[in-house]
Amino acid sequence: MTVTADLAVSLDGYIAGAGVAPDNPGGDGAEALFAWIHGLASWRERQGLTGGTENRDSELMREWFDATGAVIMGRTMYDLGEEFWGDNPPFRTPVFVLTHRPRPALVKEGGTVFTFVAEGPHRALDLARAAAGDRNVDIAGGANTVRQYLREGLIDELQLHVVPALLGAGLPLFGGPGAPRASLQQVRVVETPLATHLKYRFPK
Repeated sequence: MTVTADLAVSLDGYIAGAGVAPDNPGGDGAEALFAWIHGLASWRERQGLTGGTENRDSELMREWFDATGAVIMGRTMYDLGEEFWGDNPPFRTPVFVLTHRPRPALVKEGGTVFTFVAEGPHRALDLARAAAGDRNVDIAGGANTVRQYLREGLIDELQLHVVPALLGAGLPLFGGPGAPRASLQQVRVVETPLATHLKYRFPK
């Protein structure tokens, strides 16, 4: 079982644009971060839709779906995404939400169950590992949650989908006070017209 973080990021290092709000969950200009995903056959299958493009990007997205058995996210990411995801979220796995405001577990369609964990990142990871079985646990975001797990040395693999766009401002994945420092091993580089897919491993 591997702990992963798999994120789309702009060329200037942002995973969301400026002006993030409940009615603008990705921030200004975030369409550029995710436009490459929405037409992929693997993504459309995940939404219960047909059609879409079968290409290397779609294969990589399907690889992530098939390998992931549980997801961890921060409460801000959950709050911003709750309405957008609706009654049938795309995760199809148990999702553990780090929070200081616990609430009862929320069962959605398609196998997604949101469990709210107030005991910290290690407890959330223990629960996610138990739920994932022999599949991976993915740290979905946001940036503060990913950085928290990086600082604790709990992420094994990092995959970045670098899109050819400059947002100019927004939520950076790296940097800021307490930013993690690490050397990584490059595992894979896949270039497509839509994104450059970079996969790294953290040596143990």
